[in-house]
Amino acid sequence: MFEIAYASSSGTAAGGSGMTSILMIVVMLAIFYFLLIRPENKRKKQAEEMRSSLKKGDWITTIGGVYGRVVTITDRTVVIETSEDRVRVEFLKSAIGSVGTLDEQAAAAAAPRRGKKAAENVEEEAPTAEVEAPAEEETTTEEAAPAEEDKE
Repeated sequence: MFEIAYASSSGTAAGGSGMTSILMIVVMLAIFYFLLIRPENKRKKQAEEMRSSLKKGDWITTIGGVYGRVVTITDRTVVIETSEDRVRVEFLKSAIGSVGTLDEQAAAAAAPRRGKKAAENVEEEAPTAEVEAPAEEETTTEEAAPAEEDKE
């Protein structure tokens, strides 16, 4: 008799909390998918496209930091020249970290961190600073000249 009473009272309560638990698990799986799994799959796909679009003459940087120009490409490997002495090193395609010259890679790494307005402001300020620098030097020499005349 005790078992029957216990089962009947917990049956209605357990049904509601069971659905809530399942719903919470589904929500957590969805969050993991959109925050962790999906972005990682996108990065892998972009890296694979970058490695498959390599061509002779491209400048690359490996994940170990070796920088060089692509000389030969096979299905699994890439041979690069690392210096003017024609030092050639063979790497797996999976060891390629980025494609492009060092300047292009630095610009690409810095671009996502700034907004469009911040990047425009930096570009506008750079030429102004170059123009102002010589003007400041001229004023310092003009100020120094009267000081020397006063001493004589």
